[in-house]
Amino acid sequence: MTDHIPPSRQALREALALSEEVLRNIELSELPLANIALKVSRLARLLNDFSHQKVMEYEASGYPSSPNGVVPDIYQLAVSAGREYQQKDSKSGEITNYIYTTSIEELEQELKSIEAALAAARDPGVSVSSANPNQMVWNPVGNKFERDTIRNSAARAQRSLSARRSFIYSYVLRRHHELKFSGIADDIFSRIREKVDSAIGERVPNAVQKLAAVYVNLQSENPEDWSNAVHSCRRILQDLADAIYPTRADAVVEVDGKQKIIRLGTDNYVNRLIAFLEERAASARFSEIVGSHLAFIGDRLDSVFKAAQKGSHSEIVSREEADRYVVYTYLVVGDILSLL
Repeated sequence: MTDHIPPSRQALREALALSEEVLRNIELSELPLANIALKVSRLARLLNDFSHQKVMEYEASGYPSSPNGVVPDIYQLAVSAGREYQQKDSKSGEITNYIYTTSIEELEQELKSIEAALAAARDPGVSVSSANPNQMVWNPVGNKFERDTIRNSAARAQRSLSARRSFIYSYVLRRHHELKFSGIADDIFSRIREKVDSAIGERVPNAVQKLAAVYVNLQSENPEDWSNAVHSCRRILQDLADAIYPTRADAVVEVDGKQKIIRLGTDNYVNRLIAFLEERAASARFSEIVGSHLAFIGDRLDSVFKAAQKGSHSEIVSREEADRYVVYTYLVVGDILSLL
């Protein structure tokens, strides 16, 4: 139900702080739940989760209805909030689905009124007027039945309010964990990026401009720019290969008793980087893992490049896909530069 429009970094930081604040408000009962629902509506707005933003507004103010019932869109929002219930007709036996549209504020006020009435009804000679729930009348007969009725009403209101609290808390807690995880991942990648940017700037100065172009292209809404970001990754790996393992004569190796030629020419930048790994890595396992990643990302980048040469950018179908190739490239470059 979440709308997939990426929020800004500033909005994410603000949302994380707000989610922590709201969780404390709920756990310590610092605010009425209706006020908390409005704060959660703001949290959803910061995350561009417009469906939940509207749900939280309705939770606080009530779900709109008319004599003809509730319109389908609003009904579905109420269902997503866990407000649907079933009722069986005593005559026909038919089961019908309904939603309750009462706002959280109304539920809270109802519970307060019921608790006040119950406190008054504890006096055996006093009861609540059936005509006016807020008016106390003398009842010489006693009011056990009335107290039981009030308790049942209080229990129903409390269950409804508890369900609203649980729904809101679950949503905020889930988004809080998502924000915490994304922040950790962002911090980790930021450290890798800073290290790679610094190291590659010393070895391959021209790559710094290409990295800047990657950032700009990833921020675009144009799929062609996403492909251009991936092309820049390919050129960065080519430049890196030229700097640390320049073009040389093809190598001949023996694999399973057979001779195999390893091309190390201008276009064979992946082979040259793998050859560099094999010569420099102290651990064969390190060389194997990084070489495998390098072969994968190199093959994928070449595929995108060839598609672009044919006038097609369909190889990159989303910005998320382009993001992954950029991250893979950074990780591989960081591993390679660690050997220098």
